[in-house]
Amino acid sequence: MKFNLTKDIVFFDVESTGLNILKDRIIQIGLIKHFADDREPEELELLINPGPVLISEDAYKVHGISSKDVANKPTFDQVAQQLFDFIGDSDLSGYNAIRFDIPMLMEEFYRAGFDFNIDDRKLIDVQRLFYKMEPRTLGAAYRFYCDKTMENAHDALADVRATVEVLKGQLKRYEGVDYIDGDGYSHPAPVKNDMAAIHEFTNDLKILDVTQRLKLDKDGEIIFNFGKYNGQRVKDVIIKERNYYHWIMEKDFSVQVKKIMKNIMEDYLKEQKEKNL
Repeated sequence: MKFNLTKDIVFFDVESTGLNILKDRIIQIGLIKHFADDREPEELELLINPGPVLISEDAYKVHGISSKDVANKPTFDQVAQQLFDFIGDSDLSGYNAIRFDIPMLMEEFYRAGFDFNIDDRKLIDVQRLFYKMEPRTLGAAYRFYCDKTMENAHDALADVRATVEVLKGQLKRYEGVDYIDGDGYSHPAPVKNDMAAIHEFTNDLKILDVTQRLKLDKDGEIIFNFGKYNGQRVKDVIIKERNYYHWIMEKDFSVQVKKIMKNIMEDYLKEQKEKNL
């Protein structure tokens, strides 16, 4: 099967020194570029020296790449132009790419002095497509956890009864089972017969960046998710506290955080300018 493309797309995956988007470094990247004009796909694979950043033991257990393997390889600075040119203005795809690979690559390009913008690219995360298309209905859950077929589906009380049985089935199935998240971290037996624990485990916080520094409040406004202004609206804070804005822009925050902050400040300054006309 050939993809129906109106624009080139690059599928890629990175291996890294660890899972911290800001502090860890890429040590291997593989890319396959599919062309809209039906040319044969092109592949590129590079091992990269992470410089002073050490490969963590946990990361090594996953990918098996040692410091010795990358000791004589080029640094990201030395291959940045090659990667930047290979990707061009292509759309991007990968597995869990939106959460990890893309922001990791953005940070590496930023440190190398390249403005790698994703605003005009389509992002195709194969993992998200998988999760969307796999059945997540009550009926499917009832079959999976209770080994029964629902009758009177979409009857309110029947659905509630099935939901109760499904939760009991989940509590039984996952008792004592650790959860491994998308970043490879293990969470000891989070599913337990405790509603507060289940709430904490399943709650969607509407996070706006992979470092979880910014999120949306119930009204859809961007608020801080850390520090002394935790829970306060970003716009309100940076209007009153310009030094805090400059501190974030100068410190070790992700490109995503800085771009969001910059956009908020630019929108505010534009509003003020229009008011004074």
